[in-house]
Amino acid sequence: MDISEVPVSLDTKGKKQKHTKPKKKSVSADANGDDGGAEKMENSEEASSFPPTFSVSEIKNKQRRHVMFMKFKQEKRKQKIQLKKKKKKEREALGDKAPPKEVPKTIENQRVYDETTVDPEDEEVAFDEGTDEFSAYFNGITNPKVLITTSDRPRGRTVRFCEQMATVIPNAHVYYRRGLALKRVIPQCVARNFTYLLVINEDRKMPNGMVLCHLPDGPTAHFKVSSVRLRKEMKASKDPTEHSPEVILNNFSTRLGHSIGRLFAALFPQDPQFVGRQVATFHNQRDFIFFRFHRYIFKNEKKVGIQELGPRFTLKLRSLQKGTFDSKFGEYEWVLKVSLSALSLFGDTRRAIKVDPIV
Repeated sequence: MDISEVPVSLDTKGKKQKHTKPKKKSVSADANGDDGGAEKMENSEEASSFPPTFSVSEIKNKQRRHVMFMKFKQEKRKQKIQLKKKKKKEREALGDKAPPKEVPKTIENQRVYDETTVDPEDEEVAFDEGTDEFSAYFNGITNPKVLITTSDRPRGRTVRFCEQMATVIPNAHVYYRRGLALKRVIPQCVARNFTYLLVINEDRKMPNGMVLCHLPDGPTAHFKVSSVRLRKEMKASKDPTEHSPEVILNNFSTRLGHSIGRLFAALFPQDPQFVGRQVATFHNQRDFIFFRFHRYIFKNEKKVGIQELGPRFTLKLRSLQKGTFDSKFGEYEWVLKVSLSALSLFGDTRRAIKVDPIV
């Protein structure tokens, strides 16, 4: 029996050989370069466009999903720019016959009109303002004198915030509580002719609340404090001077807004010293009160610049109480309400809050 030797290659030891397909010959770029460029453009457009039922969230790979989402945003941005250019050309072509521009929808212009908005020239409002607790201040009988204090055992940030508030409000004095209750502090303030008691509360070493009590007859407002920034935390901030600032009150147009606006106005003297060029602004927007303290600088006869002095913070009204501070038997004029209908959404009464408008 004849035995023939079979040659075995050393490279393929026990492995199956892969059947490789023959490579296609590349077409020369000179022969059909224009067709290849057009095909590449069509393929890139097809890859970048998405079907109408496409959802990026269906992609499980995180990196791939992020890349596709960025491409999707770029496409939407390009379409928006093209639509703007098209509308601009149409308006230029029509000239004077072009339709008016569409007003963008915002939270402010879509807000439901508040029926408690009052007319400043209303006789009833003028009578109420002439007989309320602030009438003595606006008639020039009393001058503001403010006592600023804190909660028990204040930390450094709260103490610095009180000291900077004393530089903003003229004739303000900072005293430490030393464990005294507010019911014992208020009679002492009245005996020393203070017109305001300002208490800064803190939580986790951060200022988070403010009680503003007008003396001797009230009212008392309780605010939530947030977004506090001191002078050292602001860029190019300077120390203010001892001049009395101007006061600007924006968007306090309802019954409640009038009361809060007059409460803030009575903190400052009625005759501002314009030499100091300092302005204290209380801006009410969507029931948040933003406080800013600026100094305006005249660069020349036409240009004016402003310099923020600080501190800055945001207030949110929680309650307005008649009379001085009384947590047990006080009569409340306005309280931030809790909406039980929102419990199904949040499941927690601390988060389900219904807001009554200030403006």
